[in-house]
Amino acid sequence: MVFALLALLLVVLGLLAWRAATRGRDTFRRFKRLTSTRARTKVYARLLLESALVIGGLGGAVLLAAFPYVPAALASAQNWMPVAAVRGFLGTPSGIVVSTVAVIIVAAALIAPVLLLRNSVGDGGLDAIPAVGDIRALLPRVRAELKFGVGLGLSAGIFEELLFRLGIPALLFGIIGLGPLSFAIAALIFGMLHLYQGPLGILAAALLGLVFAALYVLTGSIAAPIVLHALVDLRSLVLIPVVVGGAWRVLPAAPASAPPAAPANMRNQGESDEMPHNSAE
Repeated sequence: MVFALLALLLVVLGLLAWRAATRGRDTFRRFKRLTSTRARTKVYARLLLESALVIGGLGGAVLLAAFPYVPAALASAQNWMPVAAVRGFLGTPSGIVVSTVAVIIVAAALIAPVLLLRNSVGDGGLDAIPAVGDIRALLPRVRAELKFGVGLGLSAGIFEELLFRLGIPALLFGIIGLGPLSFAIAALIFGMLHLYQGPLGILAAALLGLVFAALYVLTGSIAAPIVLHALVDLRSLVLIPVVVGGAWRVLPAAPASAPPAAPANMRNQGESDEMPHNSAE
């Protein structure tokens, strides 16, 4: 059984490595060349389909194979002494207060920097925002592209969390039998998926992966990291384009073109037809 799980893990890692290596080289280079909304929306649609097929498909296959290890991996991580101590504290009245304050801080951290960013970039728009990795081209520029930003943010929150917080940790637990280490390795793999964002992007994604894993282990509910992950991505793919880039604004309609002028010979002919003729005296 362990060898079957190991073989599946190697297949999953190979597919994820292929996706990480090709996404940055192809996707963002393609977006940089595109200027029309119609062409960009076609690429957005392909990205959504790829997310469902690759990440969603991998998540489904891994969960199908390693589902018996899902509760065992969670229980192993929750029984780890540091985690057990934190969970015990969060169940107290003081812990509830701390949890509430933490939720408020997270919400402020997601929204406040965007409002400050709007004032700092001025008329530079999305091209002037600081970004980890070359991702500016992916941000929606007009209202018609925002729905794809919503779709990408929600699909990432759902499919990636099912794969990296449920499937891969359970698969790793079936191989090594250590819950905390399984979640940590899965977070590192999640970070490597963001290879296209460069070293800083990999590090930031790995740290976020650890935060999502901690949230799942502490709450015992996969819904918590799914919601937080989706909010983080929606902030980048919807809130920033709307607040900073003005993507929600309706573009003014192009002025109607004037009818083409008649040729000179036709004008002269028309003028001669309209000139009065003097009657002979």
